[in-house]
Amino acid sequence: MNISSRRILGLAGAFLLGAGAASAQWQTGDALPPLAQFGLAGVPGELSGRVVLVDFWASWCAPCKASFPALDDLQRTYAGRGFTVLAVSVDDDPRKMKDFLAAHPVSFPVVHDARQQLVAAAGIEAMPTSFLIDRAGTIRFAHAGFKPESTPAELAAEIERLLPEPAP
Repeated sequence: MNISSRRILGLAGAFLLGAGAASAQWQTGDALPPLAQFGLAGVPGELSGRVVLVDFWASWCAPCKASFPALDDLQRTYAGRGFTVLAVSVDDDPRKMKDFLAAHPVSFPVVHDARQQLVAAAGIEAMPTSFLIDRAGTIRFAHAGFKPESTPAELAAEIERLLPEPAP
């Protein structure tokens, strides 16, 4: 059983028992930890000083598939102003990630959390989950799930709010 399946089963169990999720999920106001420490495959160049949307996804996730065109639109719209989408695949099998990306090409960087250390550190329990990071490296907004009718507009408004802020 992969980590994603374990997390989903754990969340379902907590829901059925009426208990809250027992994770140490990143929270708004937290500093984004240095990504290099998590052994990600394909870490992009320098992200400091940029507004970054870190999006956790998996190839088996239908809402993730729906989110990719919207995230690509955000990347294309705001990249020139200092914004980057960084998609983090939690697929166990890197071939599934590559097959997904071949069918759904995007203009933003995608990394593979091969050892699933970053997803564990973030406490991700739903796919997709994303965190919007300001230019200083602080998590300012978090989104669990993707709703095509509202999430893209929410993200755009949050990005517009963060882009004018100065880099540290």
